[in-house]
Amino acid sequence: MTETSEGIVKTTDLKFYYGSNQALFGIDANITKGKVTALIGPSGCGKSTFLRTLNRMNDYIPGSRLEGKVEVDGADIYSSKVDLALLRKRVGMVFQRSNPFPKSIFENIAYGPRIHGEKNKETLSGIVETSLKNADLWKEVKDRLNDSALELSGGQQQRLCIARALAVEPEVLLMDEPASALDPRSTARIEDLISELRGNYTIIIVTHNMQQASRVSDFTCFFLEGRLVETAKTKQIFTRPECKETEDYITGRFG
Repeated sequence: MTETSEGIVKTTDLKFYYGSNQALFGIDANITKGKVTALIGPSGCGKSTFLRTLNRMNDYIPGSRLEGKVEVDGADIYSSKVDLALLRKRVGMVFQRSNPFPKSIFENIAYGPRIHGEKNKETLSGIVETSLKNADLWKEVKDRLNDSALELSGGQQQRLCIARALAVEPEVLLMDEPASALDPRSTARIEDLISELRGNYTIIIVTHNMQQASRVSDFTCFFLEGRLVETAKTKQIFTRPECKETEDYITGRFG
């Protein structure tokens, strides 16, 4: 496991259970600040479960439990003192399928800042514009902000969801296979957007597409059967992996 000196998300001996079924086994990870980290591995390997532990989305699953530690900027996010609303402001998430609210485009973006206390209409308008620009959507929707977000195409809806996450100025953006339901053109737009956001945000993306991981990420983590087998710079993972299991997966021998 390659450690990095500028970690923003760190897990120590992380174990996770769905009832009596253990899904994660002793995960030690250190995610580099301002970089894109891809989580790869076969279906059911634990990568999405791991991703959801990083902003406590698994808390909603009855009977689930976690052991070990998850830290963001050195703070234990599973402490009883943690405010979940503030945690999810700092650690945003974009899901596999776009999930815009049944509201206007404007209200989708303004929703987060509003629930965190922003009431000024001019300020909200600025946040909406900036967020849509950051998600490469402003030019397409600037004249239809009062239209329903549900009228947008699938690719536009996913970029809207990214803009909605960015509106509350997160430090970390979690993306769970954000392009898997999109056509190739929309997928390319999402990949370009990830590259543009690099540096301003720490991005952790689950992807089943190894070519996508190699294109968009700086670091790659390979998961297998609930274990983190190997973490390294993406180029090394795809050209000189240290572990045989990683090499076998990368070369298509299983998965």
